[in-house]
Amino acid sequence: MNKLRNKPRNERLYEAILSLRNVEECMMFFDDLCAKSELAAIEQRFQVASYLNEGMIYTDILSKTGASSATISRVNRSLQYGRGGFQMVFERMKDEEE
Repeated sequence: MNKLRNKPRNERLYEAILSLRNVEECMMFFDDLCAKSELAAIEQRFQVASYLNEGMIYTDILSKTGASSATISRVNRSLQYGRGGFQMVFERMKDEEE
């Protein structure tokens, strides 16, 4: 089991994220919160999840994102067996696009 799930969560962080009003504010906040490498990793994982959700195959994702096969596999496990956060976000984003 993930070690982080056994530790108490900092709800204030998530409340802070929910207080952001637009993409620009969100980018400013995450630029301040994360190191460039951390933010690049998060953005890459989200892009991988998006491509997997669209049905793209691993080799194409690897060439488009530069993500390792281990990262793609880990993100795929989250999509398949996670708590449903990716699916929830993708559905909401799709609804907003329509």
